[in-house]
Amino acid sequence: MDQNPTKLLQLFIEYLQIEKHYSEYTIEQYRKEINDFYLFMNEQGIKELENVEYFDARVFLTRLHEQEYARASVSKKISSLRSFYRFLMREKYVKENPFSMVSQPKSNVRLPKFFYEEELQVLFEAAHEPTLLGARNLALLELLYATGIRVSECADIHLKDIDFHLSTVLVRGKGKKERYVLFGSHAHEALEEYINNSRGKLMGSAEHPYLFVNARGKHLTVRGIRYILNELIKKASLTNKMHPHMLRHTFATHLLNQGADLRTVQELLGHEHLSSTQVYTHVTKEHLKKTYMAHHPRA
Repeated sequence: MDQNPTKLLQLFIEYLQIEKHYSEYTIEQYRKEINDFYLFMNEQGIKELENVEYFDARVFLTRLHEQEYARASVSKKISSLRSFYRFLMREKYVKENPFSMVSQPKSNVRLPKFFYEEELQVLFEAAHEPTLLGARNLALLELLYATGIRVSECADIHLKDIDFHLSTVLVRGKGKKERYVLFGSHAHEALEEYINNSRGKLMGSAEHPYLFVNARGKHLTVRGIRYILNELIKKASLTNKMHPHMLRHTFATHLLNQGADLRTVQELLGHEHLSSTQVYTHVTKEHLKKTYMAHHPRA
C-alpha cells in the first residue's frame, strides 16, 4: 500500500469532507496540524507514518511545550494527530496509533460569559428603533436569544425555514446536521414585523433566499451580525464587549437557571456530546454561589 504521507493526508481530508461533513475551516485546521507534524518528522528523519512510535509522539509534545504553545493549541494538535492515526489504522495503513497514549494537557476551564437578565433587557430596549434596520436588528437579537443558535447558523437561515404556525426554525448545524428549534412569542412578533414590513423594502430588487439582509439588501454575513451586535452594546452603554456566542451562552444559562434539564438544553443547542453542554452547569453553580454569598445572612 502507498505510504506517501502527502497522499495519506489527502485521503484523510476526503474522509473528513465526505464521511464527517466537516466545514472547510475545520478541515484546514486538521491539514495545518498534520503538516506541522510532517515538518517534525522531516527534522527527525522519519520517512513514513507507520514508523512513528510513542517515543516520537512524546518528543513532539515536548517540542510544543518548549515552543511555549498554549495548552489549548497543544491539545488541538494532539487530538488532530490522534484522529489522523485512528483513520490510518481503520484503513490498515498503520498498525498502531502512537498518539493514543499521549496525555493532553489539562486546560483551565473558562466559564462562558453571559448577560444577566437586567443587562439583556437594556440591550433589547436599545434595539427598539422605528426604522427598517431597527426592525431587522430587533428580530435578529430576539431570534438569537430565543433559540440559542450559533451566529453561523443564524446567517444561514432561509426565509422558508421559518414556520410561524409552529413557531419553529429549521437550522443547519455543524456537519450539515439539521434540527428544528422553537422560538417564543417575542421573537415571533419581531420576526413577523421584520419580514412583513422591512425585509422587502431593504432588499429592493435583490433576490436571494436568506432571512436576514444588510442595508443594501444583500445576505447578512456572520461578520455583519457581529458588527450589529457590537453596535447595540455600545448603544446600550454596556461595558461588556459582545462576542457572537454570548447570546448562545445566555440562552443556555438562563434555561438552566430556570430549571431546564441538561439533556433538553443539549438538544436545543445542537451539541453532539453532553460534555459540551455541561460547562453551563459550572456557570449556573457560580451564579448560585454569588447569589448565596451576597444575600445569605450568615454567608
